[in-house]
Amino acid sequence: MNRKSIMLAALAGILALAGTAWYSQRTRAATPPPADAAIVVETAEVRRVAMPDEAVAVGTLRANESVVLRPEVAGRVKSILFREGTPVKRGAVLVELDDALQRAELQQARAGLDLAQANFQRTEGLFARRFVSSSARDEAASRLQAARAAVALADARLRRMTLTAPFDGIVGIRQISVGAFVKEGDALVNLEDISVLKLDFRLPEALLPRLRTGQVLEVGSDALPGERFAAQIEAIDPLIDAQTRAVSIRARLDNPQARLRPGMFARVRLILEERPEVAVVPEEALLPSSGGTQYVFRVVGGRAERVAIRIGTRRDALVEVVEGLAPGEQVVTAGQMKLRDGAAVRVLGAAAGG
Repeated sequence: MNRKSIMLAALAGILALAGTAWYSQRTRAATPPPADAAIVVETAEVRRVAMPDEAVAVGTLRANESVVLRPEVAGRVKSILFREGTPVKRGAVLVELDDALQRAELQQARAGLDLAQANFQRTEGLFARRFVSSSARDEAASRLQAARAAVALADARLRRMTLTAPFDGIVGIRQISVGAFVKEGDALVNLEDISVLKLDFRLPEALLPRLRTGQVLEVGSDALPGERFAAQIEAIDPLIDAQTRAVSIRARLDNPQARLRPGMFARVRLILEERPEVAVVPEEALLPSSGGTQYVFRVVGGRAERVAIRIGTRRDALVEVVEGLAPGEQVVTAGQMKLRDGAAVRVLGAAAGG
């Protein structure tokens, strides 16, 4: 047998095998399944759960009070009287600028005041004995008032060389060193009151009628996973943002252990209404639908019934059923793509429904 004959025989064998496979597949496809064959499905019970009506948002934590200390006058830093990152009390001296010139000016003003006081007293005595005119007495009184004002001015200039804490708080990282020359308005150090924090966030304008001061919030942070903190709405902005159609809200929360810090990202949960018993089904029970109506298959007497339902809130893989189903009924959660209305079904197992 030559090479050409071998190749022809092999090709004939391949064609024969292919034909046999095609005929076998066609025969199986043409054989219809039994008319009453039950389709295997999984089901879940329509049940009642607590599903409060809530609004969620993200916000930013801010210090209750926050300030950056800046000198009102230029000068050289004489002393720094705080440790970075430590608490200080209101009125505590934090930074002193070189005040030698201002102290000298105050002493000069006080000396002038002493002289003006003595001259006024002497003029008063002479005026009482009618040795000087009333205009001389008034002039002496005017010089006394000017001397007192000069002392007050020199004292104010001296006090501006000392920077104190305007409230209780924690000082931040300083931007200066002893001996540095600072200009008027230069940033020296920040001071933060974080015993109480403010939380700023936004909600859609549609929720405005349901918002009020004093409402309790639940606050979480990605920096402290799993932990929740209570806050209360303190203020609602009277102005609606024309671009986002959202209302700005400020809440307040205690932070006694300083676990939360200003600038942190926060997740906000506001309960608008407690709803302890809401009928729900698993999300996977819903049939794909292009319109506004949703459908599920309900199992009754071993057969599937296609039911139109109206749904509400979706949360944690559960869907609220507003109407169309009753608690205790069974809905198909797996295998529904093979079903038609009235088809026989065999339940493989009941799911807990989430």
